[in-house]
Formats: sequence, structure tokens, C-alpha cells
Amino acid sequence: MSIPSSVLVGSLGRTVWLKVSGRGTFQNSPGVKEFVKQMIQRGHRDFVVDLDGCELMDSTFMGTLAGVALRLREIGQGGLRAVNVNVRNAALLENLGLDQLFTVETGHAADAPATLRQADAVPEENPKEVVLEAHEALIEADAHNAVKFKDVVDYLRQELSQEDGAND
Repeated sequence: MSIPSSVLVGSLGRTVWLKVSGRGTFQNSPGVKEFVKQMIQRGHRDFVVDLDGCELMDSTFMGTLAGVALRLREIGQGGLRAVNVNVRNAALLENLGLDQLFTVETGHAADAPATLRQADAVPEENPKEVVLEAHEALIEADAHNAVKFKDVVDYLRQELSQEDGAND
């Protein structure tokens, strides 16, 4: 039985922590994306994602992590580490080439701070845009992912284009 999904967030010194419990999915990706954006704006550059309680991740969640790592690379400072990664999640990250973009530490590598809190609700963002950005980040992270996610990206771009046309 899967446990409810949640992302707890906080910082320890200059390091920002995100602790994922349950599943990392498209549902909690917008909150992660917004929290990281705020932390980067505040000058934080070192991010740790604790996957000790994460039973599974979908491509949108992994793409959100890729987007964080790519943003830090663009800034030219800091980095992202995934810690306490189980064998299954390590294989997923490796399959998408994300282990080449950020550090993936299996086994019990670190303990999250005790002062983490539930991630705040985020303003409504079009879920299709979040999913599209995440998959574009996966493709940017590793060109081999273009074949894997071409149909998803094409479909989402078409849907968003139609929505934009309907709103004009």
C-alpha cells in the first residue's frame, strides 16, 4: 500500500532540503518548482532532495528535479544532490541520464533536518505547462530522452497552443 505523497521543505544553513514521502509525481511538482524558485531568488544554491521515503517517481517529478539542476548550472553555482535513493529510483534516474546531471547517493547517505515543514500551496499554474517544462528539462538533460518523450512534448505543446487560441 502506498503512503500519502508529501514534500517537506526547509533549510539547514545555506543548504535547502526537500524530503519526499510517498510518490514524487506531477501533483507535487508545481510545489517543488515554486519552492526552489523562491530559494534561488533568496540566494540559495545548494539543494538536497531526500528520497528515503519516496517509493516511486514519475517522469514529471524527475523532470522537475532536472530543471532545478539545469537552472543551477545556468547560474553557475551550487548543485543538486539526491540522497537516500533506493535501487528502483536510482535506476529510474540513471535511465534518464539524470545521474550525469546531479549527484545520486544510494543507501542511507544523510539525515534531513528535523525542522522541515510541509511545502506551501502554490498559485494555480496550468498543470500542462508544468508537465511540458519538466519533460523539456529531461530532453535538455540528456538528448536520448527526446525519443522517449517526443509524443508527450508534442501533445502538450499542441494542447497549450489550442488553449491559447481559445483564450484569444
